[in-house]
Amino acid sequence: MCNSFAKTLIEAVHRKGSDMSSGKDPLPPYFNIDPAKAALRLANPIDTARFAKAAAFAAKGRQDLAERGYAPDGRKRLRRFSTWEVCRYLIPVAPAHFRRVLLKNPDLPQGLGEGNSKWFSLEDVLRLRDHFATEGAAGREYRPWRPEGLPAKTIAVANFKGGVGKTSTAVHLAMSAALDGYKVLVIDLDSQGSMTSIMGGQVADEWSTAFPLLAKDYALALQDENRVRTAADQPPLPFDETLTEALKITSADLIQRTHWPNIDLLGAQLNLYWAEFQVPVWRMGLRGWPLWDALGNALANDGILDRYDIIILDTPPALGYLTINALAAADILLVPLGASFLEFDSTGRFFDMLYSTFASVEDGENAARRRDGLPEMRFEWDAVRAIITRFDAGQQTDLANVIQAYFGDFMTTYRQELTAMVGQAGEQVNGIYEADYREFNRETYVRGREAFDRTWAEVKELILGTWWRDLQMQEAEQARNEKEQADG
Repeated sequence: MCNSFAKTLIEAVHRKGSDMSSGKDPLPPYFNIDPAKAALRLANPIDTARFAKAAAFAAKGRQDLAERGYAPDGRKRLRRFSTWEVCRYLIPVAPAHFRRVLLKNPDLPQGLGEGNSKWFSLEDVLRLRDHFATEGAAGREYRPWRPEGLPAKTIAVANFKGGVGKTSTAVHLAMSAALDGYKVLVIDLDSQGSMTSIMGGQVADEWSTAFPLLAKDYALALQDENRVRTAADQPPLPFDETLTEALKITSADLIQRTHWPNIDLLGAQLNLYWAEFQVPVWRMGLRGWPLWDALGNALANDGILDRYDIIILDTPPALGYLTINALAAADILLVPLGASFLEFDSTGRFFDMLYSTFASVEDGENAARRRDGLPEMRFEWDAVRAIITRFDAGQQTDLANVIQAYFGDFMTTYRQELTAMVGQAGEQVNGIYEADYREFNRETYVRGREAFDRTWAEVKELILGTWWRDLQMQEAEQARNEKEQADG
């Protein structure tokens, strides 16, 4: 086979040389293909076992690629940040004043390195933030605002078209929020596990993913149903070993630390996809189970909404049961898309399917609620924004303007540009904030950061605005209650 291939290659070279020497344009490569020679290049027919072999090779390659940048012990480490980065991006203070404060307070983290070139871990930066928040100038934002007593804001990043930048957007928002000082939980609901790889997570099987949280919610609903059936002298519905085991698990059992001190992870792996098959089976077994609330119930009942400031849900490229759970649990929905006709068209269909899916659930649920004399339910989001990703201003501005015009206030103002730094970080299975700026020139680094800093600025504005609105509503409700008590 090797000799035959070499002979064919030589003949092709001679043909090309002959065509060029005769002054003719060479024929396109799909002309004059010899069927017999093409057959000689084929391997034996592929059976199913060959897929297992390919999967094993891919798994090893994926692990090798994912471990680029890991420490020798096989664990990811977050790099340190220079004085320049700390003062420009993390703590709003002049470098000279920053150095004076460190000199005056030797108990504060002093950083590593000689002279003015010091490098600080993110743990150091968080401690320094606390110091400046207490001792620094009034009116400066050393720590980000978070109202006390209100739950975390949950953000779902979703679109059923693949390759639009969902995971990249989700992971960089998480890192942006963490650098800003928030405590973040990322939940990977995509069985491909890309977010899990970037965050250095280790997930053995589906029992270390969100799957047992969905199973537990169904198990609790089934227990309630069986209590009703027992009281009515009806036989209970079956309760299998999977449901029994799920009842023992809480969200805290599944959440793992990452190499970021203030980002935790609930990871994913391939077997999570079985949830897409199991959830409808459970729903058929108990028609009254509100499957869309399973993830949100787990986050609320396990106290996760109080332990974190921001929760980011990375969804699979499909409007399946996992995505529906993410959307139902979310306060804010972000929809990444590229500035192309196909992605614009697909995103429009995604919005249409969201309407059809959730309106159908509302209609079905509310018909039963009206019959039982219960208040109606509805799905509601604090905000929805579509984000143009991988934007090339030189090629896509006109189409991006058209998309902006049609989606209107659903769009973010900033378009997330694709830069060399973003591409290089992706090759290293890292976020751009994990890249050492010394590997680029300063301008490239600043421009690469800006692509996600500006996206974070718009998303942060949504978060703060919705928190503020919630706070005003809470205070108004408290005032009404106090007035009613006084009048009573």
